[in-house]
Amino acid sequence: MRLGVLDIGSNTVHLLLVEAYPGARPVAFASHKRPLSLVRFLDESGAVNARGRRELLSFVTEAVAFAGRHKVQDLLAFCTSALRGATNGPAVINEVEATTGVTLEELTGEQEAAMTYFAARRWFGWDTRDLTVLDIGGGSFEMATGRDEFPAAAVSVPLGAARLTKDRLPGDPPRPSSVAALREYVSETLAAPVRALKAQPKPDLVAATSKTFRSLARVAGAAPSGQGPYVERLLRRGDLQLWSRRLEVLSFDERASLPGVSPIRAPQLLAGAIVAETAMEALDVDELRICPWAVREGLILHRFDRLMRDHDVVGDAYVGVGSVELLSREVNRVPGAAL
Repeated sequence: MRLGVLDIGSNTVHLLLVEAYPGARPVAFASHKRPLSLVRFLDESGAVNARGRRELLSFVTEAVAFAGRHKVQDLLAFCTSALRGATNGPAVINEVEATTGVTLEELTGEQEAAMTYFAARRWFGWDTRDLTVLDIGGGSFEMATGRDEFPAAAVSVPLGAARLTKDRLPGDPPRPSSVAALREYVSETLAAPVRALKAQPKPDLVAATSKTFRSLARVAGAAPSGQGPYVERLLRRGDLQLWSRRLEVLSFDERASLPGVSPIRAPQLLAGAIVAETAMEALDVDELRICPWAVREGLILHRFDRLMRDHDVVGDAYVGVGSVELLSREVNRVPGAAL
């Protein structure tokens, strides 16, 4: 059957459609997204303003129609830090459900970190013993580490690239004093979470997910996305230190001309670089490997695992009616879908 995953993030809102059956890879056959940065629609009280709510409702309505056209039967829908941290987040979630019929599951920061770690663990496999995963979003920064499928330690801090740019880096480009103050703030904010991670065994591999890390790696010379997900992409601390200083003096337009940087992401690239550099220094990490899977894939894989627990994977190599019925019981039905 076809499963939709609706991700209401801080930088983008994204519907990913996959073929769902036990043992499947989370490979998309269609997607629909919009660069809706909810962080930019937070007012002084921290609430999503009227325009932001309209934009969100418009997209979710579009997503439901898109899912219907592609005959998607069930939907996993979740939201992360932008709504999690908004003072009117619960009201917005209720408004989405009342208007569109879609129930948004609010992930905590620790859950987001754990699901992202879970996806990276599946991507890299068991030949890596101790794994640490870093993920810079628009509203928050997640870190997790462990040697099992789920992390031994998972933390989330409000150091998202869009949030920091909006709150602490005014100007195009920002003033040197603002950049220096941000570096100090990030270092102070990361001190306690880094201690929690460093209390765990030293990782054999440190991975990074998210568009921010992918863009930074591309700017530093990694392969373009067009070469596919299986090409090894690295981000080295020395290269990141060089580029974070260069980004300080580049305008938004100049950043957007760099490889792998879109106009919508260009303003927040410096804040992302500062968070990434500070985290690598604090964790004493010289090199990151970019992982193409993140929280969306983690949630999909977790759903597939629940299917497999009640399914004879060896005896049923092909999808049967039982798996479809099981999935239908465990996820929300798409509004208007016929099963």
